[in-house]
Amino acid sequence: MAATMTWTLPQLGEAVAEGTVERWLKQPGDRVRRFDALVEIMTDKVTTEITCPCDGRLKEILVEAGVTAKVGQPLAVFEEDGAGTGGPGEAGAGAGPPPAGTGPAAERPSANGGPERGRVAAAAREEGLAEAVASEPPPPGGGLFPSSPPPPAAPVRAPGASAGFSPAVRRLAGEYGLDPRDIRGTGAAGRVTREDVIAHADRLRGARGAAQPVPAAPQADAVVEPSALRRAIAQRMVESTRNIPHAWMMVEADVTGLVRLRQALRAEFARREGFDLTYFPFFVKAVVEGLRQHPALNASWTETGVVYHGRIDLGVAVAAEDGLLVPVMRAADGMSVAGIARAVRDLATRARGGDLGPADMQGATFTVNNTGALGSVISMPIISPPQSGIITLETIQARPAVVGDGIAIRHIVNLSFSFDHRVADGLTAGRFMQAVREVMQGFVPGSPVY
Repeated sequence: MAATMTWTLPQLGEAVAEGTVERWLKQPGDRVRRFDALVEIMTDKVTTEITCPCDGRLKEILVEAGVTAKVGQPLAVFEEDGAGTGGPGEAGAGAGPPPAGTGPAAERPSANGGPERGRVAAAAREEGLAEAVASEPPPPGGGLFPSSPPPPAAPVRAPGASAGFSPAVRRLAGEYGLDPRDIRGTGAAGRVTREDVIAHADRLRGARGAAQPVPAAPQADAVVEPSALRRAIAQRMVESTRNIPHAWMMVEADVTGLVRLRQALRAEFARREGFDLTYFPFFVKAVVEGLRQHPALNASWTETGVVYHGRIDLGVAVAAEDGLLVPVMRAADGMSVAGIARAVRDLATRARGGDLGPADMQGATFTVNNTGALGSVISMPIISPPQSGIITLETIQARPAVVGDGIAIRHIVNLSFSFDHRVADGLTAGRFMQAVREVMQGFVPGSPVY
């Protein structure tokens, strides 16, 4: 006789006490296998796909989509095949760690036989800002497909291929106007991967050039019910602006020497590292040096006092097609410019590929941002609690400037800084900004990056 198991919401990360059910990927009565995609759970700024804890049948859903549940609260009831597997989700079992495979960081088989982490499906967009990690604007997109594309060939599905698709695959396919069921999967058990979607889109695109996802725009005057994620973003932004007395400051930096340094290093760096050298790693390095000199800003306000952090763990804003992610660069104070460039590229690649877990999004002590990637010249970013500051790199512009007794064309950039006025006053903030500007202006041809 099949054993009945009550499955509870697992711990999804440090200090995460609850999550909202975004969508059930299986329905009551469905047969399930261990590691099948089961449900999307949204926590603060992250939506995580959680997998089935057992083989058997989903008997009952206890928490419907849109409802928030506490960690340890029962979410669903399963009828397991054979004897029960035990664990904290089984009825009558004692407290303990979540069952293997139920958390976002749990390992499960992947296409190459190695473990694949649970996928982060989406994250917050800061209202009014479209930040990105790249230091230069992306090229403009063109048409996606010919107006009358040839009909796709009949799909060939591998035997036993899973009927479920990950949120990242469904979202990417939707952006290309594709049905994931029409795509041949090359992943484990015939599972469709992001690479399969892109390859299928390229085949349909033909000679029209690289395909670019085209997000669907809402109808004019349409009233759209906010998703649970959108509501969480709104709540967090309201919390930040209501509870944190934001103060703002902007300084100009003459980065003509940095522009020349990058021009001199760019080709060799790309040959050595395999990717382009942008201005952002230099900016991050300057922020790290500023925080070293003024550690009072690498702090958090709490009801019991100001917590000064001994290590600089930077939140790095990454704009992906499906939203804004802010993964954490750990121990940034121990990295060179080249090391920062590698870390930023790794975070951006994993963020846009949906390969971050909740732990990757927690613990930042300060946030760096690159609004200039989209052409912004001045911005007023919102602080992410409980941090005390967020700083942005704006667009570098060639402008006439007074140099000595003459006028010359110089490369000027604005640095915009929002800080918690409970933690620091204008004097501390101003000194910090001066330090960041001095480091930025100190980059000249010959400056080391390794």
